[in-house]
Amino acid sequence: MERRKFTREFKLEAVKLITERGVSVVQASRDLSVHGSVLRRWVQECVVDPQQAFPGQGQMRPEQGEIERLRREVFKLKAERDILKKAAAYFAKESM
Repeated sequence: MERRKFTREFKLEAVKLITERGVSVVQASRDLSVHGSVLRRWVQECVVDPQQAFPGQGQMRPEQGEIERLRREVFKLKAERDILKKAAAYFAKESM
């Protein structure tokens, strides 16, 4: 089964349906054919930061992008450190 994709506009309208019009999550879930937990997550994302909610097309929020970049850098630096440790141990053993 393929994963369904929703536009930012659809998500915002679904959130408005729940928050502004007072439709219950259960009823909105039935009407829109979207699982209730998904709707609750959309509402929560809009409450946290309405401007940055649903960036779309796999784009990350700026802070999420920065975190991902830093994780990659940490991974690379750890690998370099491990190589240097092994090289230092090798040369220390060789000089004896």
